[in-house]
Amino acid sequence: MTEENQRDIEKLLQRMRRIEGQARGVQRMLEEGRECEEIIQQLVAMRAALSKAAMAIIGEHLEICLLRDGQDPKEVLEKAKRIFMQFS
Repeated sequence: MTEENQRDIEKLLQRMRRIEGQARGVQRMLEEGRECEEIIQQLVAMRAALSKAAMAIIGEHLEICLLRDGQDPKEVLEKAKRIFMQFS
């Protein structure tokens, strides 16, 4: 693994830790009986953060995730389409 890949992974891990913190925050809000609107607002923020994390993984690691030696380019394209459709 290159130094650049390691930095990318560390950034993604930091992003996931923030999302984990948001999830704990939502749990706390539920326990405290906070207003639904506040909870939904945090859930929307979490969903956006998860989506950004997924797109970062796809965007920064598309080659690593999809390209394998000897693979049929058509299969690679189909796999890429499936991945992108999961986030649409």
